Amino acid sequence: MEDNALGEFLRHRRERLRPEDVGLPGGGRRRTPGLRREEVASLAALSPDYYSRLEQGRVRAPSAAALTSLARAIRLTGDEQDYLFRLAGQQPPEPRSPLAHVDPAMMYLLDALEHTPAQAADDLLTVIAQNRAARNLLGIWTGLPGYESNVTWRWFADPASRDSNDPAEHERIGRAYAADLRAGVAQRPAGDRFAHGLVADLLGRSAEFRELWAQQQVVSLTSAPKLIRHPLVGELDLQCDVVLSPATGHRLILFRPRPGSNAREQIAFLDVLGSQKFA
Repeated sequence: MEDNALGEFLRHRRERLRPEDVGLPGGGRRRTPGLRREEVASLAALSPDYYSRLEQGRVRAPSAAALTSLARAIRLTGDEQDYLFRLAGQQPPEPRSPLAHVDPAMMYLLDALEHTPAQAADDLLTVIAQNRAARNLLGIWTGLPGYESNVTWRWFADPASRDSNDPAEHERIGRAYAADLRAGVAQRPAGDRFAHGLVADLLGRSAEFRELWAQQQVVSLTSAPKLIRHPLVGELDLQCDVVLSPATGHRLILFRPRPGSNAREQIAFLDVLGSQKFA
């Protein structure tokens, strides 16, 4: 196999995509086909320099998290993601790993929901993919080290993660996350290392989580109102909906404007600000 097979594969898949295929604004003339390198880097939450070096064959040992982020950014199939890992000299992720392939229907919906913040999460609420509107609203949650991409872990382990939520909702949200995690862990095999490691880590870190976990509540997340506080547009009045994929257990979580609110206009303004990066 050629010396830079990994880089050539990434370049080929990047060049076959249009901006609108991945939820980016279309239009405008381009000197070369497909996505720009900096667009792929942004979608994968990588630095443009790192992605350029990876495509040029100057990164010899890319991390599994970086490979997964790239596979999702350029919409690889499950077989293509496995191939990407093998080109990098790594074993493909296990099916229930946070690095596993995302349900294609979820990725399609993420792209189609261009003006509605949405993200895909696994059965333990680890964020595995986001659309542009979600990144604008919530920041980057995918491909983070350890348990940092897990919503429940961040809620209990990082108090700053609650800053975007109304304090009046904190108790309800924490209780819902703990009950949802117990429901998710119950569906995993008894020896699932990630699930039990996540729970053990939270039990060691958070007295609040220990108290809620001891209550033995088991309730999967459902639709609920949510107030999100954003530093640029203020408070957004949203409805958080959860759509389940029976095939994979992945969940599509979308944040739609509540009727009568200004959230639609606020989300549109955030999209304008985000578009300026590629102007």
